Amino acid sequence: MPNIALELGNQAASLGVKSAYGEQVDIDGVSVTPVALVWSGFAGGSVEQGEGGSGGGVTIPLGVYVRREEGLRFEPNLVTLIAVAVPFVWVAGRALSRVIRALKK
Repeated sequence: MPNIALELGNQAASLGVKSAYGEQVDIDGVSVTPVALVWSGFAGGSVEQGEGGSGGGVTIPLGVYVRREEGLRFEPNLVTLIAVAVPFVWVAGRALSRVIRALKK
């Protein structure tokens, strides 16, 4: 009987760059290649009664590489940028205010 954890690991290893960079698409003479941040994890195990496994993953679209006559340029996904920036700015602001408060004492 095959080890399900090894099978899941082998399938995930074949994804690699293919999952982070999408297929290039040509739109009106402009080449667009989507870019994403990809996380995945798998687990499996077996006991006398049987075996099992599970997996999960997350894909966050970061933006696209756009190739025009002027050259290659990365254009970020603004929704993702805002979704990351808002919590980051909030945490950085709280940390900075606590540092300033500690230095005043």
